Amino acid sequence: MGIALIWSIALILIKWITSKRRGAISYDSSDQTALYIRMLGDVRVRSRAGFETERRGSHPYIDFRILHSHSEIEISLSARNIRRLLSFQRYLRSSRFFRGVNAQNSLYILDDGYNGQAKCMLEKVGNWNFDIFLFDRLTNGNSLVSLTFHLLSHNGLIDHFQLDMVKLRRFLVMVQEDYHSQNPYHNAVHAADVTQAMYCYLKEPKLAKSFTPWDVLLGLIAAATHDLDHPGVNQSFLIKTNHYLATLYKNTSVLENHHWRSAVGLLRESGLFAHMSAEDRQRMESQLGFIILATDISRQNEYLSQFRTHLDRGELCLENSAHRHFILQMALKCADICNPCRTWELSKQWSEKVTEEFFYQGDVERKCNLDLSPLCDRLTSNIANIQIGFITYLVEPLFVEWARFSNTRLSQTMLGHVGLNKASWKGMLQERSSSEEADPAFDDTD
Repeated sequence: MGIALIWSIALILIKWITSKRRGAISYDSSDQTALYIRMLGDVRVRSRAGFETERRGSHPYIDFRILHSHSEIEISLSARNIRRLLSFQRYLRSSRFFRGVNAQNSLYILDDGYNGQAKCMLEKVGNWNFDIFLFDRLTNGNSLVSLTFHLLSHNGLIDHFQLDMVKLRRFLVMVQEDYHSQNPYHNAVHAADVTQAMYCYLKEPKLAKSFTPWDVLLGLIAAATHDLDHPGVNQSFLIKTNHYLATLYKNTSVLENHHWRSAVGLLRESGLFAHMSAEDRQRMESQLGFIILATDISRQNEYLSQFRTHLDRGELCLENSAHRHFILQMALKCADICNPCRTWELSKQWSEKVTEEFFYQGDVERKCNLDLSPLCDRLTSNIANIQIGFITYLVEPLFVEWARFSNTRLSQTMLGHVGLNKASWKGMLQERSSSEEADPAFDDTD
């Protein structure tokens, strides 16, 4: 009877959460051009390039069916529904409400073994060498939910803000579901990795001493939602295909605005902060946007210059809330592009995934006779060159300044990994050059 009850409640929750969502509008309701109606049900907007929105949970922006057969889509959706069902089974079994219910099925033994290993990993969640790929496998693809819930609980934020655990679970599940698993890089595992990195930064002495529970909550939620509903293509693609999001946000921080508004929509839909005052809810939504918008890579130099100026003048005072939130912006920027700061084994995996996503966009652009975006042409670019340029022009300048701000063992470790990883990519390039010289018939387009 106990198992039957759990399954009944699980099915009710699945129908409830996967039903049509309504009411998520722009934070600034006075801005008529930014009335943000989430892409639900039969709402479809078609661009001149022939791309249309899809239902939430599939792919909301680009109709990639031009590259995939219908049978593959059906298989993918079927597998997604199965994973969702298993996810809710696990969430129900791990919640406090059902802790007293013992599973009778022997198949749960394997589940418990994996859960035990995942819990052991969470005991070292603050270590920089945390393997998010292994953790994602141990949690059956639920790394974002498991890690974020643990961090909020471990830091006493659930009790401090009197968060309803059911609403929190629901919010995190919806966040994880709104990341697209078919994206090689911009998916829920990336969000979990960024959240883990953000936690490492929040533990740094300067931040831990000055940051309030509000700041920590804000930073963790921003990290978990910073790429929410990412389409797997960049802003340039959306602009040149006249996508409606580019028009909505006037070609400015298009993706970042969408991530923020999507996060606000889920916060309101889940009712996670419904018990707070209207003023606090509005402040949370506004500050969330303030932090997420800083991840716009096209504004990297702007933020870096401001950071460098503050450090040169020695004027950063973490007793000032505005300065604390600026540091949250910089921390999220660091967490977002920290892949080259990880060990080579982890960094290389991330590099391969982001390059795969770049090349996939290039394939779509070539298929649709669009100008190919920089770094997206698999015929002229390679992973080593892309990573060397990324490290040289974006990663190193940012983390050198972060080390000036927080000169700790962690910051020095990250810079050390950056140097070693850059050298490894250069070594791979040299090997490639040697192979080409040794074999005159070597095909450059391979």
